[in-house]
Amino acid sequence: MWIGAIPRVRLAHLPTPVEELTRLRQEIGGGPRLFIKRDDATGLAVGGNKVRKLEFLVADALHCGADTLITAGGVQSNHARMTAAAANRFGLDAVLVFDGDEGAPLQGNQLLDRVLGAQTRFLSLPAPEALEITREELREQGKRPYVIPVGGSTGLGSMGYVLAMQELAEWGRDHETSIDHVVVASGSGGTQAGLQAVVWSQNLPVQVIGMSVSRDERVLAELVATIATEAVQHVGLTKVFSSEEITVRDEYVGPGYAQVTPECLRAIELAARTEGIILDPVYTGKAMAGLLDLIKQGYFAEDENVVFIHTGGIPGLFAYAEHFAL
Repeated sequence: MWIGAIPRVRLAHLPTPVEELTRLRQEIGGGPRLFIKRDDATGLAVGGNKVRKLEFLVADALHCGADTLITAGGVQSNHARMTAAAANRFGLDAVLVFDGDEGAPLQGNQLLDRVLGAQTRFLSLPAPEALEITREELREQGKRPYVIPVGGSTGLGSMGYVLAMQELAEWGRDHETSIDHVVVASGSGGTQAGLQAVVWSQNLPVQVIGMSVSRDERVLAELVATIATEAVQHVGLTKVFSSEEITVRDEYVGPGYAQVTPECLRAIELAARTEGIILDPVYTGKAMAGLLDLIKQGYFAEDENVVFIHTGGIPGLFAYAEHFAL
């Protein structure tokens, strides 16, 4: 997929490195070869996967003449934090709309939002409605707002993960290493959609496994398919993805979004104590817990190669300190 004609600003440190998780594999007693793509090292405001999407979304906002970026998310939203940082890089204002009470502790991403100088609002409304209300208020004030949906998960935003999958395929060729499976936390769907779009368009023999952090398997698969369909249209291709083509595992969500599980906490500690890699309780910790469970079940063959995409989210870990108290 050639995306060079799509407007893009540069925000991330790319390509992100790929490392082999040899000590983790040894600790769990074998299984497939494990690799990790370090999208926690993208650089902007502590890093994370959302900056890849923002490279395309901010470019579109600038093209539209916007002076303010608006987005929404949970109180520990990584996407909101990175949207504020991206806005600062281009002299734009940022308004972050959170679903919850204004009394959220000033820690983790909330602290970084404050440091970044973003305007914050707390509205107990569905995100689309909260974003629309905020947009109209800003327009009445004479502002030119640009709305970025939750997670930046649109066909345009997913172009960031079209690039990521292309990076990964190139790494595999350069290192003469086949990539059999890619495992990634999947919430708003855009990251998984971008990966899936490249797998289809380049006919790669790769299975993308989205570890749901919130949604039912069927609902998330449909969402990913819709975004992937939009994504390929941006590069002049036509393909209607079906939910049956999308692999989602929802058995590791636990009680719900942003609610930790014992398996998630163990996965975080295991990654830290074997590889010095920090995961988070909302996204990557649950995704790693899912990956480890699939390995235990024998889902992967011993001679296969599995790449785990670290999507960042590290600041959110500090909002869960009580779960790690000795």
